[in-house]
Amino acid sequence: MNNRLLAPPLAWFDDWMSRAGEPIPDFAALPSRPELPDLLRLEDGSRVVQAEDWPRRRGELRALVQHWLIGTWPEPAPEITAVSVLREERGGGVTCRQVELTFAGPTDFSFDLEVMVPDGVGPFPVFLTQSNHRRWAALGASRGYLCCVYPGADVDDQSAQLADVYPDHDWSQLARRAWLGCRALDYVLTLPVADPAAVGITGHSRNGKQSLIAAAMDERFSAVISSSSGSGGVVPWRCSSEFCFQESVEFMTRQATTQDWFHPRIRLFTGREDRLPIDTHALLGLIAPRACLVSDAMTDGCGSMFGVEMSVNAGRRVYRLLGEDDRLSVMWRWGNHETDAQVIGRYFDWFDTASGRAAFDFPQTSFFRSCAATPGAAAEGEPVPPASASAEERVHWLLGDGPPCVRDSGGGYGKLPEHRAAMVGLGPLPEGIGHLGLSFSEYISGDLFFPMELDEPLTPVIWLHPFSHSYGTAGAYMGGAQVFHALAQQGYAVLAFTQLGAGQRVEEGRDFYQRYPTWSKMGKMVRDVRAAVNLLTGQDLGGSREPPLALPLLDTERVTVLGYSLGGLVALLAGACDDRIAAVASFCGAVPFREHELHPECGAMQRFWQLPDLLRRLAQFAGCEESGPVALADVFGLIAPRPCLVVAPQFDREIDARAVARSVENSGPGPGLTFLSPADYNRFQVDQHRTALEWLAGVSQ
Repeated sequence: MNNRLLAPPLAWFDDWMSRAGEPIPDFAALPSRPELPDLLRLEDGSRVVQAEDWPRRRGELRALVQHWLIGTWPEPAPEITAVSVLREERGGGVTCRQVELTFAGPTDFSFDLEVMVPDGVGPFPVFLTQSNHRRWAALGASRGYLCCVYPGADVDDQSAQLADVYPDHDWSQLARRAWLGCRALDYVLTLPVADPAAVGITGHSRNGKQSLIAAAMDERFSAVISSSSGSGGVVPWRCSSEFCFQESVEFMTRQATTQDWFHPRIRLFTGREDRLPIDTHALLGLIAPRACLVSDAMTDGCGSMFGVEMSVNAGRRVYRLLGEDDRLSVMWRWGNHETDAQVIGRYFDWFDTASGRAAFDFPQTSFFRSCAATPGAAAEGEPVPPASASAEERVHWLLGDGPPCVRDSGGGYGKLPEHRAAMVGLGPLPEGIGHLGLSFSEYISGDLFFPMELDEPLTPVIWLHPFSHSYGTAGAYMGGAQVFHALAQQGYAVLAFTQLGAGQRVEEGRDFYQRYPTWSKMGKMVRDVRAAVNLLTGQDLGGSREPPLALPLLDTERVTVLGYSLGGLVALLAGACDDRIAAVASFCGAVPFREHELHPECGAMQRFWQLPDLLRRLAQFAGCEESGPVALADVFGLIAPRPCLVVAPQFDREIDARAVARSVENSGPGPGLTFLSPADYNRFQVDQHRTALEWLAGVSQ
């Protein structure tokens, strides 16, 4: 394996590597783990099977988290040498006290904090949060909590001094802030009215990350809430990469405002997140068996519902080992990254429940149920097509048996309203771009983007997004324009819609197989694309009493599908099933079904059939992929001789580019198939947009 770094050069990072003498890891020696590393497997390969053996593994995880993710944590804690009351106000049944603390570190250091103590004799449960969440603390005081607001946030960050106080520790910004919170707790627990058995901490976004770190490293916290902690928090880096349009390792370490949140070492794993020896789900393991609530919004651009569930599922195995399965919970909420008084009120409901003060209900819901592998066993009533069956028959079998489909001409009723479109990253429009909101087929909301000045019929392009669980169509973290805007600016009409199981349609995917037991989620995605083709071509449409859609003038002979990652596979299968599609472009989505084992070095098969349960009929071929019903060459053959662009980066950690290349060779590629395998990793930013545009320009001539 090439041991060069995949991340583009950055001056600050190159300087750090030089100063620290940090070598490039031997990536070939680091095992690829597309799934999250097992929290119950010791470094020597043995498993933790009894609760009494957990402390040994906990020690390993603590060391791994510090080395790879957050930096070293100074121990033992310094002593408090002075306490000065700077201000005190009494009123409303609460005493608010501003206190300056001085500690005896390698050099003395001080910081100030605020405590809010309700009237009464106590002991009161303790609530810690950061300075920008002071009003959360005010709400906590009204609920009878002794609240501490410490200066570990952007608006008041007194932790920066700690880098100079402890020069021998290579800790990150969020680790320093979390450590400062622990020093605040040192003082709070000296107060006679504080209950040391009921200590909770929370924060939102980056403060949610540091709250997890504090609770993971300091067992005095009996309860923690991760509020939309996102990438590097509850969402592991493996589930928050550029292939799902999230705040990836590369993005976070590139931005000046976020580049020092975590240890610089994580940037080494850009595009190779599967080789990180540990991931952030370990924070949940380190918190076990103490109470932990993970709170996230379903369309939070900073998070990933899929990543949250994968992390919680992994952490829950530790809780189960320790006999506290119900102490790890998830609270979903609608909306984006914001919170309000109702949300924070629920947080205190949960803290009350965790400490035994009350018993509020927090029902648990799972959205991504994985599919169990049953190698060699065909499901009852679903016999595998014989080898003599045509490629078309075998592809249709793989997609499953779809239910009846009513023809529909589309219309404006059911389009995504403006406020919800803004929630999922669809606005504002670039200058000169028109937009038409619409609804089609089985009540699917879509958006058509096109240039305002129309000189000739426009080539229609259907954009199919990746595993973008937060926003669906749009990318939450992009290095340039959204692809549908970029295409429209170059003269194309682009239809974009959220696919099943993502964004606004996440709940639609949850119970899919209860509703359609013989179909597949991928089959539904392909059907949605074919319905979009109906809409754009005016073919196979049913009646409607709605006014007809005022579509721009389209060249209905040139309908093209463009997909990335998940969307790349949907594009290929849709092109194989519908010959009205004139051209297909697939970036990082060509899954070589027969040529790709489950876990050689990439996780494509698991990613596409098991974790999100997209192609349930593939489950019986786990471990014997070569006997599967469909080869990628079959798909290419069904698309031929139409133009087809397949891009498989050499360092894609999801799909083995060598297997894709073999599939291309096996298909006997004709002049219509263009195969590119750049020395890159799995991403879809400006460079990839340019590749798509250049190819589109060629096939549109």
